[in-house]
Amino acid sequence: MAKKASTKALGFEEQIWDAACKLRGNIDASEYKNVVLGLIFLKYISDNFKAKYAELVAEGEGFEEDRDEYTSENIFWVPKEARWENVAAAAHTPEVGKVIDESMRLIEQENKRLKGVLPKNFARPELDKRRLGEVVDLFTNVKMAENGDTHDLLGRTYEYCLSQFASQEGKNAGEFYTPKCVVKTLVNVLEPFKGRVYDPACGSGGMFVQSAEFVRNHQGNINNISVYGQESNPTTWKMATMNLAIRGIDADLGPKNDDTFFNDLHRTERFDYILANPPFNLSDWGGDKLKDDPRWEYGVPPEGNANFAWMQHMIHHLSQSGRIGLVLANGSLSSQTNNEGEIRKNIVNAGLVEGIVAMPTQLFFSTQIPVCLWFLRKGRATDSKTLFVDARNMGTMISRSQRTLTDDDIKKIAGTFDAFRDGTLDEEKAFCAAASMEEIAEQDYILTPGRYVGIAEQEEDDEPFDEKMKRLTSELTKCFEESNRLQAEIKKNLEAIGYGM
Repeated sequence: MAKKASTKALGFEEQIWDAACKLRGNIDASEYKNVVLGLIFLKYISDNFKAKYAELVAEGEGFEEDRDEYTSENIFWVPKEARWENVAAAAHTPEVGKVIDESMRLIEQENKRLKGVLPKNFARPELDKRRLGEVVDLFTNVKMAENGDTHDLLGRTYEYCLSQFASQEGKNAGEFYTPKCVVKTLVNVLEPFKGRVYDPACGSGGMFVQSAEFVRNHQGNINNISVYGQESNPTTWKMATMNLAIRGIDADLGPKNDDTFFNDLHRTERFDYILANPPFNLSDWGGDKLKDDPRWEYGVPPEGNANFAWMQHMIHHLSQSGRIGLVLANGSLSSQTNNEGEIRKNIVNAGLVEGIVAMPTQLFFSTQIPVCLWFLRKGRATDSKTLFVDARNMGTMISRSQRTLTDDDIKKIAGTFDAFRDGTLDEEKAFCAAASMEEIAEQDYILTPGRYVGIAEQEEDDEPFDEKMKRLTSELTKCFEESNRLQAEIKKNLEAIGYGM
């Protein structure tokens, strides 16, 4: 599944992935990821508990078995029978799966936040217990001190495994994973230093993880942001809960998974930052039952496409100066059918669209549909300009089918927004431009960045037309000759094996 590094030692994340891959057997990737991610989470909460336990023992006051000492610091209480040492002791027995399942059950019983969240499928017959024991050994024997603190190490491992599963699952990956470079771009443009952060289609929680990373990387205090989210898929909701717990992020994702459109778990809340990558062009979203919903301030979204339903849901939840960073299919920039053009026009005329970024292809595991980033902001003057960025030529291929944006790419995009906001933007042909409301209206409210940034100037061609045509036809003749030679060679080879044409 994963390629082993040949020129350097594997990182801990890759060691876990390579060892865990041996476990898979005949288990579907969608189920198998719950096994791997669940084991990472069990190790995390056990290590976190153990560190606090050792600290209390050292104090010598006898409080090491006092639950309040842990819960007061937002540390999950792990009962004796569920602690990692019991799992490690059973690693090489046929009962290791049952021991892990029982640990998960006991931890859920003792921690209301985790009720119904943890996987309890390690005893299943198709899971190779010998190999499961090997993975348990790998967790047990790794020296955390050599790999950074447990929070950071297991958090990175969880994210690494998520990305590997997304790569394997292809189309289905969109339900739980947004490529890290896309999330980092949203976060670096929005800059969520302080306030309430919300994602109405939160997947496995990547938007929140990167928001917290952004705050830490800029010497901010993670306690200055509050995290809220919602997710309709039950398995993905559980992954998000575990992912955020590993990262030390206290989030309100609701008591369970639920449909954002039909049961808005944060109905009365308003947020300072909203980041989301909702399902592209979602057709079966129940729009026919929500015609009179108060969220549709700018127009009733079409029943066959939820793009502008998601956008208006987010605008509805913005605080007075709130910002949105939203991933949508490129069709949202130009569609004129089923009231979409009118909704887009109304949102633009309200002064909400701060910027649009056209993204390069092949960023997503789940789709080849070209995508864009919408940045919206309340509190802007209705005649404010809109920034357009064409980033389609940015990025680096990391495999034959996958592209990523580098940190320098992300820095350039975010820096362009910074310059636009402080009035120092230096427009760059074929990359960025600021357009007025009048200019957008002239384009019939189509927001495709290429219409505003223009195309790069071509180098002057000094070759005379007659000479160029002679050169090109000569090259074409050589191509025809080579094509004929190859055809003859293929026919000859087919005849040699009795399949003459």
